[in-house]
Amino acid sequence: MTPSAQGHLAMLAFSALVAGSFSLGALAAPLISPAALTVARFALAGAAVGLVAALGPGLPRQAFRAPWRHLVLGALLAAYFVLMFKGLQTAKAIPTAAVFTLTPIMAAGFGWVILRQRTSARMALALALGALGALWVVFRGDIGAALALDIGRGEVIYFAGCIAHAIYAPMVRKLNRGESALSFTFGTMMAGLVLLAAWGGRDVLATDWAALPAIVWICLVYVALAASAMTFVLLQFAALRLPAAKVMAYTYLVPAWVILWELALGHDHPPLNVLGGIGLVLVALGLLLKTEAPKAEAPKTPA
Repeated sequence: MTPSAQGHLAMLAFSALVAGSFSLGALAAPLISPAALTVARFALAGAAVGLVAALGPGLPRQAFRAPWRHLVLGALLAAYFVLMFKGLQTAKAIPTAAVFTLTPIMAAGFGWVILRQRTSARMALALALGALGALWVVFRGDIGAALALDIGRGEVIYFAGCIAHAIYAPMVRKLNRGESALSFTFGTMMAGLVLLAAWGGRDVLATDWAALPAIVWICLVYVALAASAMTFVLLQFAALRLPAAKVMAYTYLVPAWVILWELALGHDHPPLNVLGGIGLVLVALGLLLKTEAPKAEAPKTPA
């Protein structure tokens, strides 16, 4: 399997795992401080990644050279997750996931600014279609709501977090110095944990952890292990093999996965008028994947 194909497979798994954090997060977010939840998330995820790295390739000292790099990446991820759960306190899972699909077009812009990665005409069209589909879902297919900029406060808060996430993808490639995905992820998560603990330590101490409902603990374990530890590694693994915009292109699958999660949890299906937006998002993903397909060689004529 080529490095490019490995990157695509990693991001496919990434999109499925991330989707669960929206549905479970929407249930847990009103019951706990976003700062406290994110600190616990980084602590559990960091422990899991550190254990896997220690038992596997190890954590060589050279992996932690220039620790400021981990602080930069950790700050971006910490901001993203805190703002995600803050937004989910008032926003629903599917519109929030749709906001997430605005990340690729922002990642393309930051990819050019940071790495001078250029975007082809086909990719630009795909990103535009994906953004249009995302806005369709966010505004619930209501032209009047779009013209009036009727956006929920939760979606606006989460959009700010998505900006941090879009910067993160090209910054991984910019700051990585040959470290493995596991060791680089571990350093990033530990740096993020330190920053979060310094900022949200008061919320952690004020939380009555023993009295939290079961859904909070289910959400915490899931987002720490599946939607943090595993996805951090997958994202960094893919970011070293694909351009930033293509890495983030797989976020276009997240709303579709979230719909399946919502149905599996027994929630109502989304309004039918948002399905057109989901369709545009999937077309955008198809266009982006098509750009990766190698050209077929012309058949050789017999001598």
